[in-house]
Amino acid sequence: MTPITEVEGRRLALSNLEKVLYPATGFTKGEVLHYYATAADVLLPHLRDRPVSFLRYPDGPDGQVFFTKNVPPGTPEWVTAAEVPRSEGPARMVLVQDLPSLMWAANLVTEFHTPQWLIGAPGEADRLVFDLDPGVPASVVECCEVALWLRERLAADGIEAYAKTSGSKGLHLAAAVRPVPSEQVTEYAKELAVEAEQAMPRLVIHRMTRSLRPGKVFVDWSQNAARKTTATPYTLRARPEPTVSAPVTWEEVADCRSPDALTFLARDLAPRLQDYGDLLAPLLDPNQAGALP
Repeated sequence: MTPITEVEGRRLALSNLEKVLYPATGFTKGEVLHYYATAADVLLPHLRDRPVSFLRYPDGPDGQVFFTKNVPPGTPEWVTAAEVPRSEGPARMVLVQDLPSLMWAANLVTEFHTPQWLIGAPGEADRLVFDLDPGVPASVVECCEVALWLRERLAADGIEAYAKTSGSKGLHLAAAVRPVPSEQVTEYAKELAVEAEQAMPRLVIHRMTRSLRPGKVFVDWSQNAARKTTATPYTLRARPEPTVSAPVTWEEVADCRSPDALTFLARDLAPRLQDYGDLLAPLLDPNQAGALP
């Protein structure tokens, strides 16, 4: 029988708690739910008021993996949903606004992906992102070198960047910006990606052409487009192990000499939060937002 749990007055049916989702480590669905419950205080502010795209993997990363953008069937009526404009017509999407909604969504077994804008102003970006994706044999070590260059370049324009692991093989940079149309942020990000390639031609590529990417870091500027989403800070990823998209310090970025140095699992998060708190908290403060040049 599916156990019923009450979370802040909401009744939730949490299923298959003993199911192993990450066979490499034996990490179960119950442990996934426990992780999200303990990460909620830092995760929820980064989800709030941003429509969520779910990358679901209900049978683990080796099973079927699929995106769900519309409100899933059976969603409780108390989970907030909102209409989101799309080129193909408006859609109804979930907003994860509170702990019961987070635990309901976590029970679906999902990665959380969010856009760079808030539901109150679709297409008005308040964040800038770069997804640094290494092409083998490059790794996150090379991504860190590129990240440091981009941090300095952004700072020259008065924009403060913060770093997090992708939870996969790369690195994400994020910065708070004063709201402007997503097209403007995309254009600016592309300009900086091109500059990075010019400055480090043996290391950086700004084009998506896969044949050009081995041994280089692809600086993906396109995730600033209004229709695109990026893995939300602190989300678990559908990888062989329960890796987390974890914020990191710039000292950790500068000191990175091995991919293992910037690989964080669910079990690593609690001690990091105790040591650092939310390293991405400045992204949530409008007073910290920089203006695009």
